[in-house]
Amino acid sequence: MRYIALLLTCLLAIPSVAGAGELFRWKDENGRVHYGDAPPKKIKNVERKNLVSSMETSAELPYATQRAQRNFPVSLYVSDSCVDTCNQARNLLRKRGIPFSEKSINTKEEFDTLMAASGKSGLPTLMVGKTYVVGFLEASWNDELNVAGYPKTASYRQRTAPPPKRAISAETQSKEPDDGDGFAQSD
Repeated sequence: MRYIALLLTCLLAIPSVAGAGELFRWKDENGRVHYGDAPPKKIKNVERKNLVSSMETSAELPYATQRAQRNFPVSLYVSDSCVDTCNQARNLLRKRGIPFSEKSINTKEEFDTLMAASGKSGLPTLMVGKTYVVGFLEASWNDELNVAGYPKTASYRQRTAPPPKRAISAETQSKEPDDGDGFAQSD
């Protein structure tokens, strides 16, 4: 009965937190994690979470992806020194259409915290729900994502960045008039 009351309390609190659009996470001096809409002023290491953007994007996802995201959220841990392998990891997640948060590990403290949580050291690290997969091996990452219920390919149209404007040489510009959109007109 206590669990039901706790669950109902949590469900009632969600709309008020979601309406705020921001959520803060911090640790107190005893190491306990707290969440709230405003952190205490004396706390220095505060993470800001934006709830609005994640809710907007999840509404556009297929039901199976939404369900997997709710039950097994995906986080990708990378660093500035991890370039090629981390790009391969990102591309795998994007190709499968998996919504994920990316966390950059740049300090020794952050790396030690990740290592303590995952049990191993290495980047990139994939976290699916509460399971960590350290190091990029496409087969093992796909296996973990399949078990979590994520689709094998993106079954929806992903938003993409607009194509870059075409570079026009000075010689071409002098021959063909520009109508103001950055492209020379052609017949």
